[in-house]
Amino acid sequence: MKKLHLILAASAAALTISGAPAMADRGTDGDLKIIFWQAVSTMNPYLSGGTKEVYGASMVIEPLARYDETGALVPMLATEIPTVENGGVAADLKSITWKLKPDLKWSDGTPVTAEDAIFTWKYCTAPDGGCAQGAYFEGVSNVEAVDASTIKISFTDPKPYPYSALVGGQSPLIQAAQFKDCLGIKAPECTSANFGPIGTGPFVVKEFKPNDVVTFTANPNYRDAAKPAFATATLKGGGDAASAARSVLETGEFDYAWNMQVEPEVLATMMQAGKGKIEVAFGTQVERIDLNPFGVDPSLGDKRSTKEAGPHPALKDPAVRKALSLAIDRDIIDEAGYGDNGKPTCDILPAPDIYVSTAVDWCLKQDLEAANKLLDDAGWKMGSDGIREKDGVKLSFLYQTSTNSVRQATQALVKDMWSQIGVTVELRNVSANVFFGGDPASPDTFQKFMADVQMYTNNFDGTNPEKYMAGWMCDKIPSPASGWQGENIVRYCNPEYDALVKELGKTGKLEDRAVIAKKLNDMLSNDVAQIPLIHRGQPSAVSATLEGVKMNAWDSELWNVADWSRKK
Repeated sequence: MKKLHLILAASAAALTISGAPAMADRGTDGDLKIIFWQAVSTMNPYLSGGTKEVYGASMVIEPLARYDETGALVPMLATEIPTVENGGVAADLKSITWKLKPDLKWSDGTPVTAEDAIFTWKYCTAPDGGCAQGAYFEGVSNVEAVDASTIKISFTDPKPYPYSALVGGQSPLIQAAQFKDCLGIKAPECTSANFGPIGTGPFVVKEFKPNDVVTFTANPNYRDAAKPAFATATLKGGGDAASAARSVLETGEFDYAWNMQVEPEVLATMMQAGKGKIEVAFGTQVERIDLNPFGVDPSLGDKRSTKEAGPHPALKDPAVRKALSLAIDRDIIDEAGYGDNGKPTCDILPAPDIYVSTAVDWCLKQDLEAANKLLDDAGWKMGSDGIREKDGVKLSFLYQTSTNSVRQATQALVKDMWSQIGVTVELRNVSANVFFGGDPASPDTFQKFMADVQMYTNNFDGTNPEKYMAGWMCDKIPSPASGWQGENIVRYCNPEYDALVKELGKTGKLEDRAVIAKKLNDMLSNDVAQIPLIHRGQPSAVSATLEGVKMNAWDSELWNVADWSRKK
């Protein structure tokens, strides 16, 4: 047994995306109507860390392999999953070789080749490119073409789990010919390519209206002549989660609505209409509050929310960060906003089970007395206005999140809880289209983080947390130099953490990898780099007329949209 992870991958190699209902010829089921109340702002996931962009783009551009609804790795553009046993992974674990499916074509009819994979790697690692998915290429030293259909990815050090680059919905192939003039600083300027990438997926972008609607047509060169069943697809954006749910569950206007972050009792009432149901998958989503380690005062100008701004005058204090977490009653937040679709947590890595830490539970129960004592002992004195102060700095914060009824309710609850320890906040909500959009020109994105604290959720592809945990490394912090892209939204920087991530990348035995992953989780939690709140399920609304949907918490929820069809 070479490496347990690689043997597990070998068992997945024989899997194919199967079990879909039998379908007629391509395009016989009319229009597929999908609604994302967080509208898509680009079809290039390398320029946005937003889930909505990754999911929208997954209808058009694809990776070599992705994760199915069980978390198993399955081939997409590749013929099989490379392993040590089948010769696809080198015995020294320093390279992985992928073989493209024969006669694979881009939607424009040109062949997909190894050169496209090489280009994608160069695109995401180009200086000043600001690739939002850089962690997927961590440790990659070279990507080369063995021949036109064979891709060899080499690593700086042995990589016991080599399934990262060009794997999963967040790391798809892009066409070299289309993006050749879009490297580095030019990446955001390639509007036509970013809005309408040429892909290998079941659909082609017909028209893209940023932060509004995307219309698609069936890809005439899709590798399965019978798919997709739908001739066209419409991805509508905007509105709010409740109205999106209603459009599927009550009115039947839409077929699928993603991310139903709606109060449980409201959804239950809607489902009584019988037009659809809520499908839920539990993966790795955690609703969290980021605490900005850098100064954000507007007077700092272009230095705001960067290292050049210097430490945050209040949040640099560990006592303040821990007190903020202790003051929160997660049970109340869970009951009010999530119900059976949520669970209070102190962990940023809540799944799979083997990686779940049991060492951090100090935040699970609200403890106002302990929170107040922490602040007292740290010299934060209560003022006559009920706000604590130290050295002329008040515990007064701007708290931002995306516009959503559950999140605004959570903000209100947290504001009240924090007021009980002498902390005041100004609440702000930003349209989800903008907040998660990744536009480097906008001051309101979660990547720019121009606030003291902010709240959102995040997760990762697949069941291996290595690339996800790499997202908290020092070199992944968004900044003007990276076009404000980068996975380390919270701007955590700890050399010990970085060293531990690199150790994880060199560790093969599954049990040993789990020990390291738990240490990384505990470091983030105990340093209070951010405040985990709720381990969330992923609920989406599915029309009763739709079949073939397999809810997936390990990849894009639209991962098998080619297999969707209308019930006959």
